[in-house]
Amino acid sequence: MSLKSVEDHWNRLKNASSTSFLKRNMTELIFKELKDKRTFFNGTLLDCIKGGCVNLDSGCGIYASDPEAYDVFSGIFFPVIKDYHKVGTVSHPNPDFGDIDNLGFGDLDPSGRYISSTRVRVGRSQAGFPFHPTAKLHDRVELESRAMEALQAFSGELEGTYYPLSEMSSTKQKELTEEHYLFLQENRFLGDAHVYDEWPVGRGIFYNPDKTFLVWVNEEDHFRFISMQQGSDLEAVYKRLVLALRSVEEKSSVKFAHHPQLGYLTYCPSNLGTTLRASVHINIPCLASQPYFHEFLEKHHLQVRGVNGVHTEMVGDVYDISNKRRLGMTEIQIVREMIVGVQAVLAEEQRLDGSLTKSDGVQFEGNIAA
Repeated sequence: MSLKSVEDHWNRLKNASSTSFLKRNMTELIFKELKDKRTFFNGTLLDCIKGGCVNLDSGCGIYASDPEAYDVFSGIFFPVIKDYHKVGTVSHPNPDFGDIDNLGFGDLDPSGRYISSTRVRVGRSQAGFPFHPTAKLHDRVELESRAMEALQAFSGELEGTYYPLSEMSSTKQKELTEEHYLFLQENRFLGDAHVYDEWPVGRGIFYNPDKTFLVWVNEEDHFRFISMQQGSDLEAVYKRLVLALRSVEEKSSVKFAHHPQLGYLTYCPSNLGTTLRASVHINIPCLASQPYFHEFLEKHHLQVRGVNGVHTEMVGDVYDISNKRRLGMTEIQIVREMIVGVQAVLAEEQRLDGSLTKSDGVQFEGNIAA
């Protein structure tokens, strides 16, 4: 494929049958207005749309070359953001993680019949640093250095070890890969969007001994903070993540990039706002086999993925169910909405498998397709 200029890429996209959010929102007028603009880090429109033009089956189809790109190329980013996040205006409230000593929720599935594990993660970017398309070798090294400083400040159950990918043994890499903890250089969407440039320099993974708290450094985002554990104790998982974020902000030189309208800035516009994704691995064979399954999830603002992440297949009857909304709501609002959705999923699965009785005291909405 001999695509060189931004015009070459745009012509390929506009003449294709792509259903990406980039294709749906880019017009000839918008393209002409933006094609010659540059950010402080010399980011261009081509840096932002290259991945989506090469991979016509992209979902979003656009990434930010650097934090400033969201403003410099707002002519395309804001329409995509509105369309993807289903909002009329681009706005976001101040962060609010709630009172972590009085959250009002706990274990989502005390019986342990349905939920096998629970996870909450957020993406973060270092303020004033470029994203992958405009990052240089020294940027990646400096970012990793700042990350290591922040990670060394963790204490208690958050304390752990950082493993640079450039120094990781093949044995350790195989171990972490088989356990589905380590990110890999395998996603063509990210590859064509420059995420793997100069791999593996500046990348690494941090985790505590119990592997209930992990940090990815310089994968898609500068930082990916992940709190997780077996079972369904969402309170413990969420609280651990919030304490980790507060530790980084209070005890290190890392400053998270934040935008007054977009919230926390990330490489992909699909993760803007809170950037928070709270999920459960849940065994729901009855509901998943229903023709209204995806409609049911959509109604409750949930999304489904393969248990090994985006662009992965389902494993048996276990699904990764998480909140769909990230922009326009606070962190605690999103987590509570996810809880309501998961409770609805559990009630519907119990209704379908015959285990829900009046004595359970669980309310369900029935077959929404009826």
